[in-house]
Amino acid sequence: MEPQLVDERPAEIRLVQDFINTLDIEAGDDDVATADELGAWLGARGLLDPSGHVDPTEHRLALDLREALRHLLREGHDRVPDAAVETLNELAAGLPIRVRFDEAGRAAVAPGVPGVRGALGAILGQVAVAMSTGSWGRLKACSSHSCQWIFYDRSKNRSGRWCSMRVCGNRSKTRSYRRRRGAEPAQLH
Repeated sequence: MEPQLVDERPAEIRLVQDFINTLDIEAGDDDVATADELGAWLGARGLLDPSGHVDPTEHRLALDLREALRHLLREGHDRVPDAAVETLNELAAGLPIRVRFDEAGRAAVAPGVPGVRGALGAILGQVAVAMSTGSWGRLKACSSHSCQWIFYDRSKNRSGRWCSMRVCGNRSKTRSYRRRRGAEPAQLH
């Protein structure tokens, strides 16, 4: 029997990170490239009725939201450009969310309407929860321009730059080394 891997990411981060990472920029794979694929992805996460239909406008909205969130994380938490904030505010205006209370009286963010807009609203709600708990600050975009994979930074001082030190970090350090070596004057023997 194989050991179960424990997902150490906070619950409020999982859905958001998984949604943004439906596009693997480096590999060129998009798990939600079509409206049907988006419907299946949302349905698998309990955000959309499996028989629910995704129209082309809703599909475009989801892709725009995904890239706006990636842009927000790519720019870093301290230097968010006004255009990114404006785009997210425009998208959020059409994605209703609401607060629901469970039987223990704990508040949770929930879709404000059924369907795709409600599902996307739930994703934005998780962004708000992550920001309020502080876990958002650990969600980052890989510094490698060709990668941009969204990762959860587990480092103590929140200094992670790459999704994987073995892959993207190593590539970056190798390129830097080669640039430095190429910039040094040739030594005479």
